[in-house]
Amino acid sequence: MCARRFLIFVFVMILIFVAGAFAVYQWGGRMLVDQAVPTGHFEAAKAGGRPDYSDPSSWLSRPGMADSPAQWTPENSRLPDPITRIEAHVFFVHPTTYLERDRWNAPLFVGGDTEARTRLFLQSQASAFGQLGEVWAPRYRQAAYGAFLLNSDDAEKALDLAYADVAAAFDEFVKSVPQDAPIILAGHSQGALHLERLLREKIAGKPIAKRIVAAYVVGWPISTAADLPALQLPACSAQEQTGCILSWMTFGDPPNPDFIFDQWNRTKGFTGGERRQKDTLCVNPITGTENGAAQPKDNPGTLVPTADLQSASLQQGIVGAHCREGLLIMGGGLPSLPIPPIPGNNFHIYDYAMFWGAVRADAERRLAAWHR
Repeated sequence: MCARRFLIFVFVMILIFVAGAFAVYQWGGRMLVDQAVPTGHFEAAKAGGRPDYSDPSSWLSRPGMADSPAQWTPENSRLPDPITRIEAHVFFVHPTTYLERDRWNAPLFVGGDTEARTRLFLQSQASAFGQLGEVWAPRYRQAAYGAFLLNSDDAEKALDLAYADVAAAFDEFVKSVPQDAPIILAGHSQGALHLERLLREKIAGKPIAKRIVAAYVVGWPISTAADLPALQLPACSAQEQTGCILSWMTFGDPPNPDFIFDQWNRTKGFTGGERRQKDTLCVNPITGTENGAAQPKDNPGTLVPTADLQSASLQQGIVGAHCREGLLIMGGGLPSLPIPPIPGNNFHIYDYAMFWGAVRADAERRLAAWHR
């Protein structure tokens, strides 16, 4: 194995670990916790000062940014030419990419491998919305992956600090876009967790809720009984429905989600009610409907990376999916992937990639319906 291939392999293993952070938290292995949790106690100062979101450098993607990874398109995607006028404004929150143990929250401009991982996730996830309008994706002082390994005061403070940045970025986003423009919200993993809170605190019951085309809260569980009522947006039940929420967690068959639900079932939802796996929201991105089922032929495109992760192509009709017990279970012939699923047959890092074309088509349909 040449040096370059070895480095790519190491990078892949790191991505697997990032994707599995939530799972490791649920397992609760003492050794893993000791090796992963940041050293010392939470100190906000270690993450640096608050970001200034009026400064374009505080964004990974925003209007006028020539090198935005959200504008990437896969090979052979056959996408139409970029739109010439703004159809929607997309607010996207990226997942966890900071792997260090030196602090509980990443600095805003950490650079290095963290920057590369962050841009890679935007390229493979936020790009699904890149042709529908301007994508705004903030840098934020994300909680380190170790913050998900313990239920502690330090971890809670780290997540609160990260959310405060996301909330401030959203305020700047809303101030900067036209007051009557349609909005698409999207996030993944830690980003989806912050997006849930954003929906509850910044959107539920407020006039801006009428501008929401859809919210893609992906890779983090939502209880239809204990969370959804407080968010005041329904689950998406029709392809052209607007003002609704899509959420899914992707697994192969047979799935083993115990590491998620063993602990999540013990927590209280936004309404104060109990969270239970059987109440977990699953909206199939292929059908665009809650508890939907689809054959592989119905999937307009799975994003399949090359072995060296240097590029990706869009392959149609190879992955189907159906909702079962709160999970999105894949079917059909899975493509050859350079990154295997994490334990439990969990395809967490492929939550968007497996359905990239479907997500894009879904958002396009809902946006067209919103304009009508």
